[in-house]
Amino acid sequence: MGGFRLDCPESIDGYVMDNGLTVVAEPIPHVRSVAVGFWILAGSRDEQQSEQGISHFLEHLLFKGTDRRSARQIAETMDQVGGQLNAFTTKEYTCYYARVLDEHLDVAIDVLGDMIRNPTCRAGDIEREKSVILEEIGMYEDAPDELVHDLFAQSIWREHPLGRSVLGTGETIARLQREDILRHMAARYTPDNSVMAVAGSFNPPRLRELLSDAFCSWGATSTRPPETPPVAEVATTMRSKDTELVHMCLGGVGLALEAPGSYSLNLLANILGGGPSSRLFQEVREERGLAYSVFSYASAFRDSGLFVLYCGAGKERIRTAAGVIGAELRRVGREGVSHAELARAKEQMKSNLTMALESTGARMNRLGRSQLLLRRVISLDEMLNRIQAVTVDDVRELAAGFSDLRNLSLVAIGPDLQNLDLRSSLLE
Repeated sequence: MGGFRLDCPESIDGYVMDNGLTVVAEPIPHVRSVAVGFWILAGSRDEQQSEQGISHFLEHLLFKGTDRRSARQIAETMDQVGGQLNAFTTKEYTCYYARVLDEHLDVAIDVLGDMIRNPTCRAGDIEREKSVILEEIGMYEDAPDELVHDLFAQSIWREHPLGRSVLGTGETIARLQREDILRHMAARYTPDNSVMAVAGSFNPPRLRELLSDAFCSWGATSTRPPETPPVAEVATTMRSKDTELVHMCLGGVGLALEAPGSYSLNLLANILGGGPSSRLFQEVREERGLAYSVFSYASAFRDSGLFVLYCGAGKERIRTAAGVIGAELRRVGREGVSHAELARAKEQMKSNLTMALESTGARMNRLGRSQLLLRRVISLDEMLNRIQAVTVDDVRELAAGFSDLRNLSLVAIGPDLQNLDLRSSLLE
């Protein structure tokens, strides 16, 4: 039933099954629902360049039928119990998840286990799904406010898989064959490369029985290639596109998930562009009316990260907005942040974390992502304590590293950008 127990926070039941599948489960007795997620360490960073998008494609394909159920029967089975079933793919992992009333936990685990272990991957389904994915790529190309972030990662990590789009390209999707997909699945979809996360109302012994029935005979072993961290370069990329606004990203290399300073960097992002009271929101939008959307964020991966500021504005205003953003970066690098700003950012971050965890789905996500990427579950108390421990000196030190704008990458998508020198505008 369980190979060995994990060292988890007291409220978490964590163990590894005999076949290598890790289980992390958090009982929440006062709710009536339960969220179940199957997490696989398989994302776009695991793909060969010639097979870009294969992880996301496989995610779609697993909903098309199994040896026991057609695509319609998968949907009808969940609808009959009022459940929700979905999935998503990122640069580092894929997650399939279900949320049901506690009395239907057996249905959720049975359907997820069936999809993961027994997909048919029929040639006809593959060809039909190619058309769906190509439409999705087309829709993404028509969303420059989203596309610019992928273009930023691609520009700064030009030769690394982390810089590639999760969706792949039209060319790589069109080339995918059934044997490519089956080979990719055999190498990644294995118990030792996966985590089952459960949060909500359930009986722990019964959960163990259900998971044993669904997965105990699954015995494959992963053959994932070794990972290498990305090497960043300073880049300027301007893509002309017939859009209403110019969409701009400015930033540089951030920090990995568990790197020292990762909480400080998230707080810096909050202070600069994390909400209505942030510096950039107030200066760019409220005081000057230069843009509707301006924000900053830190994205973190297992071995690297990015720190990014975004602004979307009309061509006649984007240069002024860029100048304001550049001046604010230099000022925070020179002067640091105030105690009041840091205290406000801490409360926002702690509140967002705590309130999000009132959802069984959010708790399941925290369990699965943490265990899969970090090989341990980080408790809410640990996160709150690490946020509270950040000092103004910690934030000032990080801010200083982003204040030399010559070392930051700049990416923009918009109309007629050939003569728009945004980098000079940043330095004015």
